[in-house]
Amino acid sequence: MSATRAVEIRKEPIGWSIVLSVLMIVAGILAIALPAGAGIAVTLLVAWLLVFSGCFHLVFAWHTRSTGGLLWELLEGILYIVIGVYLLSHPLRGLASLTIVLAAYLFVEAILEFVMGSRRRPRPGSGWLFVDAVVTLILAALIWRTWPSSSAWVIGTLVGISMLFSGVSRLGVSLAARSIASQVA
Repeated sequence: MSATRAVEIRKEPIGWSIVLSVLMIVAGILAIALPAGAGIAVTLLVAWLLVFSGCFHLVFAWHTRSTGGLLWELLEGILYIVIGVYLLSHPLRGLASLTIVLAAYLFVEAILEFVMGSRRRPRPGSGWLFVDAVVTLILAALIWRTWPSSSAWVIGTLVGISMLFSGVSRLGVSLAARSIASQVA
């Protein structure tokens, strides 16, 4: 295979990666601009994932019924399905629930970052763990103090920021790959 042929093969995935990157950037901007809609979309996605996971637990329970864990797998599967269906039927309440869970998660993460920073204190760079802990703790407190009104914007905004930065970083990698591919040709 010639070098030109190898570059042609690589250019198509790079082009698709650039398109995907731009779509991720646009989706991230839309999620930031419409955080409530993005939050509801995330809630519905989580709800469907819970329903599907619950169904998988039920199937697993049936196939492993002879090993003695049937009851627990059935209960776990039913719990997943019930929570998923509840989220599907009450997405705004589900969004509020996910928001408070996020605040609790960030609070626990901040504590763990403080602990890791304290344990690594004499090592260089350990101060960044404290910076991360402080920022995470501020986010947790901000969400907690403004809950439930923060439910309308927190999840959607954070998902939007994540999508935006993922799209930008993917675009940067894709453009660098395209530049390398064009130099080879």
